[in-house]
Parts: sequence; C-alpha cells; structure tokens
Amino acid sequence: MNATLARQRRATTVDVRRLLAAPTADLAAHEQAHGPLPTPRDLVSLLRDAGLRGHGGAAFPAWRKLAAVTPTGNAVAVANGAEGEPASAKDRLLLRSAPHLVLDGLTVVGAAVGATRGVVYVPAELAPIVSRAVGERGGRDRFALTVVEATDTFVSGEETAVVSRLNGGPAVPQDKFTRIVESGVDGRPTVLNNVETLAHIALIARHGAGWFRAAGTEEDPGTFLATVSGAVRSARVHEQEYGTTLGELLDLAGGISAPVQALLVGGYHGAWVPMPAAIDVAVTRRDLSPYGAAPGAGVVVALPAEACGLAATAQVLDYLADQTARQCGPCQFGLPRLAETFRLLATLPRATGARQARATPRLVEEVQRLAALIDRRGACRHPDGTVRLLRSALSAFRHDVTGHLSGVCLAGAR
Repeated sequence: MNATLARQRRATTVDVRRLLAAPTADLAAHEQAHGPLPTPRDLVSLLRDAGLRGHGGAAFPAWRKLAAVTPTGNAVAVANGAEGEPASAKDRLLLRSAPHLVLDGLTVVGAAVGATRGVVYVPAELAPIVSRAVGERGGRDRFALTVVEATDTFVSGEETAVVSRLNGGPAVPQDKFTRIVESGVDGRPTVLNNVETLAHIALIARHGAGWFRAAGTEEDPGTFLATVSGAVRSARVHEQEYGTTLGELLDLAGGISAPVQALLVGGYHGAWVPMPAAIDVAVTRRDLSPYGAAPGAGVVVALPAEACGLAATAQVLDYLADQTARQCGPCQFGLPRLAETFRLLATLPRATGARQARATPRLVEEVQRLAALIDRRGACRHPDGTVRLLRSALSAFRHDVTGHLSGVCLAGAR
C-alpha cells in the first residue's frame, strides 16, 4: 500500500483519536467523556468480530485469550503495563492520561472470565497515579483491584514473568508446562492483557465491533499507539490507525531532523526497514512481513544516515544479552556470545592486529551459525526476538557488512 492510497483510504474513515480522544485521570471527567460502561453479554464473540489483537507486541487475538481461560469462577485478571521495551513510551502515556479506560477494560475482561481479583502491574513511577485511579472508583468494580510495581527490566513484562512476580518470585520468564490461563496467579486461571489492549476493549464494549473496524484495515483493524523517536523533530507517542505508512508516522513526529538510512520497527525485538523504501510501507503485518518486521508494540526509531547501523545494532544486542533471565542455555551463554561476535563485526574498521586478522567472511558465518543455534531454543521468546533483530541488520546493512570486512565503515561516507 503506497502513501497516496493510504491517505485516500483514511480520508473516508472516522477520526482516529480514540484512546487519546479524551485524556483525563479524573473519573468524573472520564465517565462524562465515554459514558457508562456496559457489560457485554458475550465478550468473546464481540472481540472476535472486532478483530482486536494484543498490543503488547505478540499480536495474539484478544478473544482467544478469554476463550482459553478455565471457567472456575475464581480467575484473576491482570493489566500488564510493565513496558520493559526501552524505545516504547505508549503504555506509560496511556496510564498517565487515561487510567480509567484501562481499568474499565480490566473490569470487562474480569467479568467475562468470572474473576474475583484484578491486578494492575505497572512501573514504580506510575503506581501512585494508578492507585489513585483505583481509589477513585470506590469499589464499584466487580472484584478487588490491586496495584503491583513491575521490575524495571526488559523481560519483566513477559506473561510468565508477570505471574512469577505476582506470586512473590522474581520477574523472569518461567517454564510453560502449564499455561497461565489454567494456573497462574495463586494457582488460579489467569488472563493477562497489555494495558493498551484493555483500553481498546473498554471502547469496543461501549461502541461495538463495527465501530472498531471503521478504522484500520480488514486484517488489522483499529488504531494503535506509536512511539516515534530517533532522528525526528518531535519524539512522542501518536495514535494512528493500522494501514498508515511509516512515512506518515515520521511526518506526525515533525519530520526527520537529519537524513535517515533505516527505521527500527517493533522495538528491540523488531527489525530494520531500510530507507527510502520504508516511507511507503504500511503499518500492517502483511506489509511489514517482507522485512521480517511487524507492528509489535508500535515502536519506530529513525536511524540517521551518519550513524553506523551495525554499531547501533551491536549496542542493542549488548543490552539484550544483559537483559536475560539466565535460566536457559540460549540466554545464559548464547546471547552473550552472539553479541560479542556481532560487536567484533561492528568494530572491525577500528580493529588492529589479531582482531583485524579475523576480518574474514567467516566472521559473518559465525554470527549466522550462532543465531541458528539460539533461534527457537529458548525458554521464552527473548532469544528469538534478539535473533530477529540481528538477521534484519545483516540484511538492511549488508553493504555496511561488506565495508566492515574490508576495514571501512560507510557511515562517514553517508
């Protein structure tokens, strides 16, 4: 879908400001703006008709989560606002500006699965804001709500890590012998949704599936919150509908502040989409898939042309290798080795002596070999996401790879 077609399509749709249409942390103002919260008779069918997918990164169909919860009448509903992704700010913005929309969604989901407990899992700096919103509701929700502070790590928002934290353990991924929808918090059936997903559910409950589908595309309906940063004039969070192009997201951020060579789409577990092709790429799963990317959590980072794409990737890989649970071989041993080997490739133009002597195509082969050993062998998806980013870098910056193997970095030339 090119930019012109995208603009023509959106000219006939509704205003895309939904989640951020009436930002307020005040309950009375929230209810005045959004109206009363109904209890859908069949939330599973409603969400299936709406086509809502999770907005935490994995894009799992929201209705499937609810349908999978074991019906014991003693379930736990969790709002996940951990947002461990360093390049994302959407969940924090939403919790600050519309906490009651999130709590409404949690209430609706809890009622649908027969929950007797609700938990809002948020970063420490947002706990007072969310706690104030919970207190404002005065027990009007159908079950007790508590606020729990999330650990400030990359993997703390993974669903089994959240359950582990809520059960008094460390916020690290756990073995998945039993799904959390069967036995999660306190050993009870647990349904966990990203806070943005819950906010959408609150609006779908009020306005219906057709209203939700009035924005976005057939396969990816609705709107999403995008965190646009990097070489842009105004880094911030924007609400847009699926099908908007990456170029239009850059325009919403005031345009680029310097020539850009690639966009990191989907965050640290995302993929690089090279320029200038990225300008006309629509934010949908289908349009991003040729680049190994996906909308993910709505992260877009513009990498300036003067930067080295391999060096930028190496910095992210170093971070991801340090942000592991250290509970399985691929994370504990594989990711540090992978990051170290890729860093050698990224720093070849500055290398001397023995390091320079290793500047052969076999270095790239070793990176690829390590990636293949790690991929799909971890206890969680952290290794897989890291490998995805690495492979996209080898593709998007292939000319840089050739230059580095020759001892030359192309960043200066750009």
